[in-house]
Amino acid sequence: MSGVELVVAALAAGTSAGLTDTVSSAVRDAYGALRAAALRRLPGGGAELLDAEQVEPDVWEARLREELTASGADRDRELLALAENLLALLGSGGKYRVDARGAKGVQIGDHNTQTVNFG
Repeated sequence: MSGVELVVAALAAGTSAGLTDTVSSAVRDAYGALRAAALRRLPGGGAELLDAEQVEPDVWEARLREELTASGADRDRELLALAENLLALLGSGGKYRVDARGAKGVQIGDHNTQTVNFG
């Protein structure tokens, strides 16, 4: 995952997590710090772009990726560290990136046990 993709993924995950009541204050703080750092990187403050995510996520991600790339965000060590921290807090920065939609009998993670009985 490139630096810009990391930041976009963290911003998207932070926005989604912020919509729940169960998110910890550490996650809220980490998202706030990442958002503030991203706003400093984006032209014109970028608040309009960051706030537009909920409307069209695919368009938002592509535009944000483009703006962050143009701003050199992939070389901003602070921004990248903030993104990694948020993803780690959310559990999204781990070693597994799996899309198991429609899958049956699948386990994801370490040290799992599964018993399958065919009738």
